[in-house]
Formats: sequence, C-alpha cells, structure tokens
Amino acid sequence: MLGRSVSVRHTSTPEALLVIDVQRDFCPGGSLAVQKGDQIVPVLNRVLALAHAHALPVYFTRDWHPPDSTHFVTGGGRWPVHCVAGSEGAKFHGDLLVPSDAVLVSKGCSINSDGYSAFDGQLDDGILLADDLRKRTVGHLAVGGLATDYCVKHSVLDALQAGWNVTLLSDAIAPVELSPGDAKRALNEMQAAGAALIRSDELQFK
Repeated sequence: MLGRSVSVRHTSTPEALLVIDVQRDFCPGGSLAVQKGDQIVPVLNRVLALAHAHALPVYFTRDWHPPDSTHFVTGGGRWPVHCVAGSEGAKFHGDLLVPSDAVLVSKGCSINSDGYSAFDGQLDDGILLADDLRKRTVGHLAVGGLATDYCVKHSVLDALQAGWNVTLLSDAIAPVELSPGDAKRALNEMQAAGAALIRSDELQFK
C-alpha cells in the first residue's frame, strides 16, 4: 500500500504517481516563481525512480495557457503571464527526470480556464485525466509538485471528491503563500478531506 492507510474507496487499488506543474515559470527565475520550488526536484526524481521500479503509471501535469488567457493580469485575472503553451517557461524544470513513457496532462488550455486542478486537464489525445485513471483502474495516487496552496490543493481535493485515495508527499511540494499561513491552511484542508500526508522516504509502493 501507499504510505499510511486510508479508507479505500475503489474496489481495485493499483497505484500511480501524479507530478503537478514542475515547470520553469514556477521555479526560481520564472515569472511566477515558488520560493525554493526547485528544491523538490531531487525528491521527485527519487520517487520517480521508485515508481519506475514498480512499473507504475506516472502523470505529469502542466499549465498550458493561451497568451490571452483571462487567468493573467493582462486578461483581467490575478496572475502574471506564465506557462504560455509552447513557451520556454512552460517547459518542465531542466533537472526533472521525465520518463519517456510519462503521461502528459495539459490544463488551463482555454482562454477562460484557470486550470488549477489536474482533473481539469486532458491528455494529448483529448482523454480527461479522470477517465485515463479509471481506464487503468488506478485507485490510489501519490502526489507531489507545485504549488501546495493552489494546483496541488485543487488537484488533491478533486481526486478525493471523485473517489481516489491520495498520499501527499510533504517534502515534494512547495507553496506560493500569497498570504501568510496559506500553505498550512491548504495542508489542513487536504488532510481533513482524507489525504494522507507523509515524507517521500516513508513512501512504499506495493
């Protein structure tokens, strides 16, 4: 089993790893940088190696915004321009070891989409993330990435609400923390909804 036990909501419990938005624009030097966001990359690489050893599916989400997105300040939103589809800033962090068979999930692709949740995203063939997970009978997700108080939180809460068990890797996430305490509040909300919170070195895939 993954990490600490939580109630199993699916009859089958294959596992998968979900890596959220570890993109250049969200790391130091990017247009919407998360402080120390790059420090989770070595942690995720170790978890990715573990997932590979167990032949588990690995999903990588990415913000993939159009340049005129209403998500941006320039379009009436709250955020600086970031992760525009096809841009340098939308690329994954250069040290992140993305496997050749990783499943890419793009989100925030339409002009009016914030794309906070991985479950708003779709694969290259147009299949929704949730549908692909169900097709593989995945019942349990290990989650890491950026940022704790936005895309990680929304993705975890949506996963739990839809019936997946979630293990959140506490040393493989980092917050934006626009307001003091945002990260702690996000962690409390995810745990209250049913997420298990562990360090990556506690993670065990079956």
